[in-house]
Amino acid sequence: MNQTPIIVVGHKNPDTDSVCSAIAYANLKNQMTPDSCIPKRAGNLNNETNFVLNYFKMHTPDLIEDVNTQVMDIEYRKTPGIKNTISIKEAWNMMKELDVVTLPVVTRSNMLEGIITINDIAKSYMDVYDNNVLAMAKTPYSNLVDVLEGNLIAGNPHNHIVNGKVTIGAANPHIIENLIEQDDIMIVGDRVDTQICGIEMGVGCLILCLNAPVNPLVLQLAKERECSVITTKLDTYTVSRLINQSIPVKYFMRKQHLVTFQLDETVDAIKEIMSKKRHRDFPIVDDFGHYYGMVSRRNLLALRKKKVILVDHNEKSQAVDGIEDAEICEIIDHHRLGALQTISPVYFRNQPVGCTATIIYQMYQENNQPVSKEIAGILCAAILSDTLLFRSPTCTSLDEATARKLADIAQIDMETFAMEMFEAGSSLKNKTPEQLFNQDYKAFQVDTLNIGVSQISSINQRELNHVADMMQEYVTTNLPSMATQLVYIMLTNIRDQSSTLLAFGNDAEKYAAEAFGVEPKENICILPGVVSRKKQVVPALVSRLQEEL
Repeated sequence: MNQTPIIVVGHKNPDTDSVCSAIAYANLKNQMTPDSCIPKRAGNLNNETNFVLNYFKMHTPDLIEDVNTQVMDIEYRKTPGIKNTISIKEAWNMMKELDVVTLPVVTRSNMLEGIITINDIAKSYMDVYDNNVLAMAKTPYSNLVDVLEGNLIAGNPHNHIVNGKVTIGAANPHIIENLIEQDDIMIVGDRVDTQICGIEMGVGCLILCLNAPVNPLVLQLAKERECSVITTKLDTYTVSRLINQSIPVKYFMRKQHLVTFQLDETVDAIKEIMSKKRHRDFPIVDDFGHYYGMVSRRNLLALRKKKVILVDHNEKSQAVDGIEDAEICEIIDHHRLGALQTISPVYFRNQPVGCTATIIYQMYQENNQPVSKEIAGILCAAILSDTLLFRSPTCTSLDEATARKLADIAQIDMETFAMEMFEAGSSLKNKTPEQLFNQDYKAFQVDTLNIGVSQISSINQRELNHVADMMQEYVTTNLPSMATQLVYIMLTNIRDQSSTLLAFGNDAEKYAAEAFGVEPKENICILPGVVSRKKQVVPALVSRLQEEL
């Protein structure tokens, strides 16, 4: 299989930095090694990010919901499909040549029609069939000629046997007259009188053994009566033994209740099914039934995990589902170190700056790679978003200097663009409470305690007050079913540079009040000057919780 590109992806519930950094870093890698990376997103885009991508006419990365190893990641066997008309002898020869025990039967358009196994072929040899089985299977004359290594002297190789039984013309003509019926297939030697008798009795095909010469009278009579004539070097015994091997595989193939796997199925799912079935090989198909290959338990020993580069996060709880089964190649981040583990050493770049995009631009410069106007635009937008136009305490001088360079390349006015971006992103109308809660939600782990912090920003305080009421009801109702014990919601006013913190869960209000030194009102804490989840809210909460734990 061809080498698949490395996935570059940000965290769940992606923000502008997460998405734009994934796009820009994948672009950098591809400039150095073409088609080596592809950007993805781990969730739905918020209004702000949509605005940025539309503004700079950038394609929205495809959604990836998990990075579990799938069937498409397995080195499966690309066993060629066969037509349902080939003989079981030809199928047997293919199995020996390919060293397989199962062959897929496909249509002209490569749709899976059935399978034929070595057991099916063995059954065709060992089971006793009546002597009209060739007609029942509608065997092509071409199969008969191939299996008997013969020559068709008269007749059409594309015709099929549809009537008659197989008989051996070894007796005298007057005895044969009582055995032969219309359209029978008669195996004979070099006795001309027996051959003529068979034709006159209406046989459909004469098989002349031991390369018996064809008498001109016999050939003329056969053509007049539309009787096929086949000559073969084989003797009568061998012909009678091999003739059933000309039956097409469609007569024996399995086409009902086939166990198939699709390319996007996870390995864990197919393992469970395989353990309950005794089959050795299973066909792989797509959503429309097109055949791709065969997979067996042996193929599962050489799995190729998906390769992933993580940007703007390094916590397992924030990563795309199935990250524990993927091969993490790199991590580019600006957050605290989380609990994510890797099997082998990886390139890990973590800098105390306000935005991952700042690091990405540094890497363009370090590798002497050009930055297009569009890439510069989305990187600049990410920095403006993460630093709230340099007002966030997470913002460093490097972030601001980088954003100004990128703004020049992108040919935008930062102040004007930032206000347009914030206004687009702060529109909270027509969104459900669930959408608002999850649009910028991150989960963290402190020892054995799971906490979640959602941030909702706006330039309109009235809008934030309305959202606060919605969030109170939503979280109170859904907290028992959440995977976190403590939930906090930051309602951030971008203009006023302040946040209202809502606290949910046992003692959540107490921890927040002690962490920030404020007097809460019910479950609400007013935090002037607090706008950063990463640098102001999470560290304070974690520090207080660690004291408790």
